[in-house]
Amino acid sequence: MADLLRLVTAGSVDGGKSTMIGRLLFDSKHIFDDQLAAIEAASIRRSRGHLDLSLLTDGLRAEREQGITIDVAYRYFSTPNRKFVIADTPGHVQYTRNMVTGASTAALCVLVVDIVKGLVEQTRRHATLASLLGVRTLVVAVNKMDVVDFGEEAFAKLRAEFERFCAPLDFREIAFIPMSALRGDNVVHASDAMPWYDGLPLLAHLETVDVAAVDSLPHLRLPVQLVLRDGQRHPARVYAGRLLAGTVGVGDEVLVLPAQVRTRIESVTSSGAPVDRAGAPASVAVAIADDIDVSRGFMLVDADHPPAIVREFSAIVCWMSDRPMQPDTTYAIKHTTSWGKAIVRSIDFRYDVKDLGHPEQADMLVSNDIGRIRLVSTTPLFADPYAANRSTGSFILVDELTMNTVAAGMIVDDNDADRRP
Repeated sequence: MADLLRLVTAGSVDGGKSTMIGRLLFDSKHIFDDQLAAIEAASIRRSRGHLDLSLLTDGLRAEREQGITIDVAYRYFSTPNRKFVIADTPGHVQYTRNMVTGASTAALCVLVVDIVKGLVEQTRRHATLASLLGVRTLVVAVNKMDVVDFGEEAFAKLRAEFERFCAPLDFREIAFIPMSALRGDNVVHASDAMPWYDGLPLLAHLETVDVAAVDSLPHLRLPVQLVLRDGQRHPARVYAGRLLAGTVGVGDEVLVLPAQVRTRIESVTSSGAPVDRAGAPASVAVAIADDIDVSRGFMLVDADHPPAIVREFSAIVCWMSDRPMQPDTTYAIKHTTSWGKAIVRSIDFRYDVKDLGHPEQADMLVSNDIGRIRLVSTTPLFADPYAANRSTGSFILVDELTMNTVAAGMIVDDNDADRRP
């Protein structure tokens, strides 16, 4: 069975992200006839003079009218070698928060760079965000090579500039692919126009790239979503939720948090059937050997390798609200399946995406800022650093008055206080 690769496309507005995805699907024969007819009709209405493949992902009416992407568009397709979920994210700076949504579950980022415009601020911002969000594999799609006559020198110059910029970022692998999404060069098919490039086209690279596991934590993390009665067996309670890390099996010794009580797993059900063992990210229902008071928001964990139980912690946040974040402000916090309240103790600094080596002191964060803060929660969180597990290391902050999500956060290790992205 082909494995699944979740990837996000990012980059500055008008860099050609949507066109690249449209070309990827069109040339690999993954566009339905009715979709193609609709794109052809829309291209004629907009007097494009060519088939505008960006319309395949720019589905909202406002996006079609403006010719930009303002929401995250998801597309699914497969080849004999791999299945893909693509999140096409906005390029405009005011929609940076949407990029966070798209990248939060991705294992790989395709960063589209316009060879003419080069590394503009939003390109740098998206690269920084991808790194902060735990994406360790990057493809730099150097687009619009046809505009510079497919010149190797222009490509090499941009590559060198990007490598200097991203040196502080935590990418394990970076591949550079010169392409023309409009013409289809090096998207699905290798280009004859760039004989100096001896690498793979984009699709072949995505089919074969070895992507490291996003969540490397091997230890059990099972937050309780629902408490149910298993009437078919006996009136005992079973605890349902999605495995965020590790495996759970019959006979395993587990620790129940926050009760701090050890017990054993008596049964595991997954997809409606009893199983001996299940692994993340499966949804399961488990019964335990002891009569312990367990409710939503509790967590069953590896008894010998539990997460930290924290109330005060440091985090990197992407601020999403038009109202600034300021110290001593209280928000609702959602972490795994639990809700509580959190107070902003301090704002340590704000990242300057133009110069990652020099964070800026800040007394507030405004919309689309990325900063490091200190939070105090009124309820304990069972948390791992985000670098170890995205699910137990992430949270959202919610404005209790409007119920709008105002921040996406990533918990960092306090022993790594000086860490840069």
